[in-house]
Amino acid sequence: MSEAAKSPFDQHAYDYSPWQFWSRASPAEQQRQRDLQRGLTSTGDAVLGERCFLSALAAVQTEHLELGPDSWIAAHAYVTGSVRTGRDCTINAFSVVRGDVRLGDAVRIGAHTSILAFNHTMSDPDVEVFRQPISSRGITIGDDVWIGSHVVLLDGVQIGDRAVVAAGAVVTKNVEPGAVVGGNPARLLRWRVAPPQAAAPPREVDLGERVSAFVSRARGQAEEILDRSWRADLHDGLFVDRPGQPPTVRAQCDAVEIADLLLGRAPDQLPAAEQARRLRSLQDPGTGMVASLDGAGRSGPPVTDLSDDEANYHVLCVGYALDVLGSRFDQPVRLLAQTSPAELVERLDGLPWEHQAWTSGHWVDMVGTALRWNLPQQVPGSRGAAETLFGWLLTRADPRTGMWGSVAGEAGPLQVVNGFYRASRGTFAQFGLPLPYPERVVDTVLAHARDATLFAPARQTACNVLDVAHPLWLARRQSDHRAGEVQDLATRLLGDLLGHWTDGQGCGFQAPHPRTRALPSTAPGLQGTEMWLAILWLLADLTGLSELVGYRPRGVHRPEPGWRLV
Repeated sequence: MSEAAKSPFDQHAYDYSPWQFWSRASPAEQQRQRDLQRGLTSTGDAVLGERCFLSALAAVQTEHLELGPDSWIAAHAYVTGSVRTGRDCTINAFSVVRGDVRLGDAVRIGAHTSILAFNHTMSDPDVEVFRQPISSRGITIGDDVWIGSHVVLLDGVQIGDRAVVAAGAVVTKNVEPGAVVGGNPARLLRWRVAPPQAAAPPREVDLGERVSAFVSRARGQAEEILDRSWRADLHDGLFVDRPGQPPTVRAQCDAVEIADLLLGRAPDQLPAAEQARRLRSLQDPGTGMVASLDGAGRSGPPVTDLSDDEANYHVLCVGYALDVLGSRFDQPVRLLAQTSPAELVERLDGLPWEHQAWTSGHWVDMVGTALRWNLPQQVPGSRGAAETLFGWLLTRADPRTGMWGSVAGEAGPLQVVNGFYRASRGTFAQFGLPLPYPERVVDTVLAHARDATLFAPARQTACNVLDVAHPLWLARRQSDHRAGEVQDLATRLLGDLLGHWTDGQGCGFQAPHPRTRALPSTAPGLQGTEMWLAILWLLADLTGLSELVGYRPRGVHRPEPGWRLV
């Protein structure tokens, strides 16, 4: 039948019965389908096998979609998140598939079924549910599975191979391979395939063994990683974060910290005394600040105020690299020493805590670390500045979250938690002082860590994981609040971390994954390697495995206070 001769009832027949499409549709209809698929795959976020079909009436709003050959999505299906299917899979009309969902081969999903691989959290009764973080564990469905109509699969469940889920079931727990389940909540009705007799499970590699193997592997490759980032042709030799990148001040410091962690010595590229001399020479004697390097490795224009984010971080990384090398800045951080207590309060009040809490915490981290270098030199006004800083932080901390900024505001929990890490690292941790609300810090971090868009293995960045690990470690020094949950989270994140290493190159800032490996943030370099090595120790200590790591950070992420005020 020609397209013109079709009745109104036939116009969308294939949208509801896609299995007929490639054998019966007209050449024009098939071309329209190819054009639709080409538009979806052109972004690089979709991979479609041969003879797939996607109804133009479906809402496909995925971050990543993979359909195996002969798979289809029918009319009015709603598909979001990261969805991967094997061959011969069907998502029938009006079905909902959302979140991190994996289907094996020959999975058939009946109409009006909902597969929901995420959930709302509601841990804070003072915050509206829709404003609280989303948690996600993902849903996995095996091969040859039949899911009837009007079924609901809840986040975290796994459906075994050759299982059947009866119509109307609500599945809240895993379904064994070969089982037929139904009801609300779903329960075993009978066996489609009888389970085999239980055999002794294979020995699972202990997490401690994995940690030891990871560190041994890293130690064995440390010299290669440092040499990979060494540019002998730059200004008598300088480190870059990774090949092809320009030299930075931070790269020099990351190299010092990596060598100290893995080799127990300074990098072999230069004598330790020469590396310390070079780092000291970067400091401007008039301001006490360290400017950025240009492309040839020379110091850029002098820093004239405390608003340069990169120069502010140099107060941390250069100061602690010198500390690791047994040296220190020649001069105090004069720009801070010249700031009066009233001016310091004015700057703290003016920080954008409500919408840029990380930037605000970064500035506080610089101030605290500058004081850490100034106080031992008895720079006038340093004691008063320290009392002003801690007084401001103690009186401005939110007793509901233990942090600064509002998790329900524009900044959101990501900014607030990350800003807390920076601010508390440079103050309460660095000077060995107790947090004002450690239990609330734990509550806030645990709620934040349930956000799968940030903490699923493929989503993790060194910054986000560090900004969870360090506050939990810091709060645990004062309180065992929710200790079991803290250990469970640390165990999961530690297991994920052990897969982030690339042989001969180290770690990238973002975890490697097939969907993200082309991003610059996943390229292994000195910054990512240094951060993940520090995170490894913090998570291992939270799980009672730090002795197996064989090192203890002595730089920016050191667990011990750098200086004690009392």
